[in-house]
Amino acid sequence: MSRVTPTTSRSIGQHTHDYAYYRTVLANHALPAAFIDLDHFAMNLERLRQRAGNLPIRLVTKSVRSVEMIRRILAAGSFMQGLLCYSAGEAAWLASQGFDDIVVAYPSVEPTDIRAVATQLRYGRAITLMVDSIEQVMKISRIAQAEDVVIPLAIDLDMSSAFPFIHFGVHRSPIHDETTALILARKIAEQPGVALQGLMGYEGQIAGLMDDVPGEPVKSAVIRHLKKKSIVEVNARRQAVVDALRKDGHTLRFVNGGGTGSFESTRQDRSVTELAAGSGLYAPTLFDHYRAFKVLPAAGFALPVTRVPKAGVVTCSGGGYIASGPMGKNRLPLPWLPAGCRLLANEAAGEVQTPVQHALSTSPATGDPILFRHAKAGELCERFNELLLIQDGQIIDTVRTYRGEGKSFF
Repeated sequence: MSRVTPTTSRSIGQHTHDYAYYRTVLANHALPAAFIDLDHFAMNLERLRQRAGNLPIRLVTKSVRSVEMIRRILAAGSFMQGLLCYSAGEAAWLASQGFDDIVVAYPSVEPTDIRAVATQLRYGRAITLMVDSIEQVMKISRIAQAEDVVIPLAIDLDMSSAFPFIHFGVHRSPIHDETTALILARKIAEQPGVALQGLMGYEGQIAGLMDDVPGEPVKSAVIRHLKKKSIVEVNARRQAVVDALRKDGHTLRFVNGGGTGSFESTRQDRSVTELAAGSGLYAPTLFDHYRAFKVLPAAGFALPVTRVPKAGVVTCSGGGYIASGPMGKNRLPLPWLPAGCRLLANEAAGEVQTPVQHALSTSPATGDPILFRHAKAGELCERFNELLLIQDGQIIDTVRTYRGEGKSFF
């Protein structure tokens, strides 16, 4: 395994590889295929390191979904510390692969998964489960007692902002202030088999919402205004909750905050001990238009042109890899290269074929690749068994995705 080495700040630029580069690299490989451009990937990793300042970054595994890519990222330097998983079952499996210092970002109440976590705890791995209700704590406590382990827990603090007539954020947790956090923390302290170790406050409305979208100046300005107000409110609230928990006698090993889109503002919170990121490495289309930072396209997939129905249009095999979230055009995979390609509005990306309109000057031929980018990061890996790793104009390795390992956690 070659190490992903962050580039120096002097070498980071906006240059991206063009269509001819990828077409040459993929010329002798079967399509469709998913790939990671390691040159761009390393630049994105270095940018995250710079933006994090002195805080460590916990890797968000749902945005990566490949054991080998996770290993490469953690090997990049000590600024990458620990994993933030999306499933307790995933966390237990990754622990069995040798990973440690794992936090599960979402509440887990499936007994089979919690017992799998308990098994890894007995082997000495560190896995922390997330909770936001007394009911969750009680379920975990009963299993922990039966398994004769102590399961570390973290409280999920809701970081949405309530403005007049606007719920700015995601509906994530009922724990939203000092009072509700203290009630839950005290309940954890009363229960055998569990122990409070951390707190997570993910400000999704800041980290995951683009604020500089071309063609949408008014909407982008409104979002930036709401973000500015929200940053002040949520940072103060997270600090107050952490201070209240510690004053009440609770020891927190970590306070996790932020995401790729909020490093600059999350760092302003003195209570945060670590940041979290993952999407900024693959750089899907939903992270293209932030004012505070830029990313380079590092993950994509290539579909083969299988027919040419008319001049200016080619039809590709496969391609209907739609992202989760609210229905809309921004959840579609987008043609990336050759430049100027676009989906047809009345067909979009289809399960078995995807027509693409292109400039007459490009004229892709049957068998040529059309390169696409997914709207979200790790979801691409649910469609492919392997990722081609491209570096310096050649495929240097092939690594398996979770799917390629035979794993699906939801």
